[in-house]
Amino acid sequence: MMWLLALIVLFVLIGGGVWAWLLMAGVLSAGVTDKPGALKSITQLMRSYDIAPAEVEVAFHEPITSGVVSAERSKGGMAKTLFIYLGVIFILGGISAYIGMFWESMGSAMRVFVSLGVGYVLLIVLVSALHEKKYPKLISPLTLASVFVMTGGWFVLIHEVFPQGDNWRTAVLAVFGVMALQQGVLFGKYRLTGMLFTTLFFVYGFMQVGFDLLGIPIAYIAIALGASLFLVGHALRDTPYRLLTEPVLLIGVCWLHGGLFDRIAMLTSAGWASLVVGICVILTAYGLQKSERYSRLTGLGYFMGSIMVYSGLFDLVHNTSLELLYLAVTASMLYACVVLQSRALLFTTVVAMLGFIGFYTAQHFAHSLGWPVTLVLLGIVFLGVGTIAIKVRSQI
Repeated sequence: MMWLLALIVLFVLIGGGVWAWLLMAGVLSAGVTDKPGALKSITQLMRSYDIAPAEVEVAFHEPITSGVVSAERSKGGMAKTLFIYLGVIFILGGISAYIGMFWESMGSAMRVFVSLGVGYVLLIVLVSALHEKKYPKLISPLTLASVFVMTGGWFVLIHEVFPQGDNWRTAVLAVFGVMALQQGVLFGKYRLTGMLFTTLFFVYGFMQVGFDLLGIPIAYIAIALGASLFLVGHALRDTPYRLLTEPVLLIGVCWLHGGLFDRIAMLTSAGWASLVVGICVILTAYGLQKSERYSRLTGLGYFMGSIMVYSGLFDLVHNTSLELLYLAVTASMLYACVVLQSRALLFTTVVAMLGFIGFYTAQHFAHSLGWPVTLVLLGIVFLGVGTIAIKVRSQI
C-alpha cells in the first residue's frame, strides 16, 4: 500500500512542478504597460487561439451585458454539484481507508480486485458519463482517478503473479505499454484533452524504459525523446488540444537540454556544460519569442538560460586572468535585454553584474578607495550616454 501512496504523491509532485514552472513563467513574462504592448499581447492571444480579426470586431460591437442571468446557476444546481463531489470524495476516501486497514490481511485475488478492479469500475463510470453527457465536470477527475488506480492495480497484479521478480523495468514496460494502448483507444474514441495527455505520458514512459532496457545511455534517450516531444508540442498548437502545448513544450525542452548537459559535462566539465546548454536554452527562448505565441515560456527560457550561462561562465573564468571577461559579457548582455525586451533576462543580468562587481571588489580592492570611486564615475558616464541616446532617438 505504501508504494501506491508513493506513486500518487509522485504524480502530484510532477504535476505541481509543471504548473509551478508555468506560474513562474507567467510572473517572469513581460507585462503590458503601454498601448504598443497591449496590441502585441492581443496579437499573441489571437494567434494562440486562432481568433480572426472579424471575430474580434464582432465581439467588440456586441452590447456589454452583466451576464448574471446566463452565468448564475440555480441554488438547486449548485447543491446538486456539491453533493456529487462530496459523494465521490467520501466513496474514494472509504475505499482508501479500507485498503489501508486490511491490505496485509487480504488475499492476492482481493488485492487485485480492490486495486485493478476498482480502477476498471471507475473506467466504466467514466465511459457511462461520456455517453450520458450529463456530467461534463466529472470527466477530468474520473479520467485521472481511473488512470492512477488502474496503473497501481496493474503493478499489484504483476507483484502478486511474480512475487519474487525484481526486474522493475520489465514491470514498468508492461504496465506502461498496456496503459498507453488503452488510453490511446479511449482517445481515439472520445477525443478528450485529458486522454491525450495520459496517452503521451504512457507512450513516452514506455519508450524511455524500453530504450533503457536496450542499453542506450540515458542522456541520448533524453535528447531523442525531448526533441520529439518538443516537435509534438509545436504540432499541438494548431489542434483542438492546444491547451497541452505549453506543458508539452516545457517538458520537452527540459528533457532535451538535460540530456545535452549530461553529455557535455562528461566530455568536458560542468562549467562548459552549463555555458553551452544555457546558450541553447536562450536560443530556444528566442525562437519561441519569434513565434509570438508563448510569452510565458519565453520569459522562463531567458531566465533559466541566462542563469546557466552566467554560472557556467563564472566557473570557467574564476581565478584566471580572464575574470574581467565576465563583466564584459554581462555588460554586452544589457544590449540584448534592450533588443529582446525581456525583463527576466534583464533581472538576471543585473544580478550577475552586481554580484561580480561585489566579488571582484572584495577579491582585489578590499581596502582601496579608487575602485568604488571609479565605479561611480563610470555609472555617471553611462547615465549620461543613455540620456543622450534617448534624446537622439526621439529626434530620429
